[in-house]
Amino acid sequence: MKADPQEGVAPESRQIKIRRASTVWRPTEDLRNPLSKPLGSWALEAIPMASPQMLLLCLLVLAVTEGWGRQVAIPGCHLHPFNVTVRSDRQGTCQGSHVAQACVGHCESSAFPSRYSVLVASGYRHNVTSVSQCCTISGLKKVKVQLQCGGDRREELEIFTARACQCDMCRLSRY
Repeated sequence: MKADPQEGVAPESRQIKIRRASTVWRPTEDLRNPLSKPLGSWALEAIPMASPQMLLLCLLVLAVTEGWGRQVAIPGCHLHPFNVTVRSDRQGTCQGSHVAQACVGHCESSAFPSRYSVLVASGYRHNVTSVSQCCTISGLKKVKVQLQCGGDRREELEIFTARACQCDMCRLSRY
C-alpha cells in the first residue's frame, strides 16, 4: 500500500512527513538524530494527537498536584494547622505538643490617588489613600493539652486555637 503524501503518515512504514523547501518523506530512524539536519530547515512535523480523555486526565492530575504543598497561596483567609510544643516552665519540667490552628492567607488591599476633597482636607499631604484587610482570627476555642512531667505525673493545660478566620481590618494589637 502506497502512502498518500497529503495524509502525513504512511501506516505500514511508520514514516513522518517533514516539510522543507519541498515535501520530503523520512523514515522515523532519521528523526532519532535531531542534529542530522539543521533545525531551521524543518517547518512541520506530524505529531499524533492524544485522545480527549487522556488530555482531561492530564489536566486533572496537574490541577490536583499543583495545589499540594501550596495551601497558603490560595486566595482568602483559611485555617492552617501547626504543631505547638507547650512547656510548663523555662526548664521544661512538664511538656506536651498539640496541633493548633492559625489563620493564614491573603486578603484584598488597594491603593489609589486620593480624591480632591481628601487632598484639601489634609493640606495636600495625604496623596494616596489605601484600603487593606488582614487575615485575622474571628473565633477562638480552648483546647486541652496533656503535659508529660517527670515519671508518671501528668498535667493538663488549656491553650487557645483559631476556630474561624476572616479578612478584617488590619490592627497592630488585635488580641
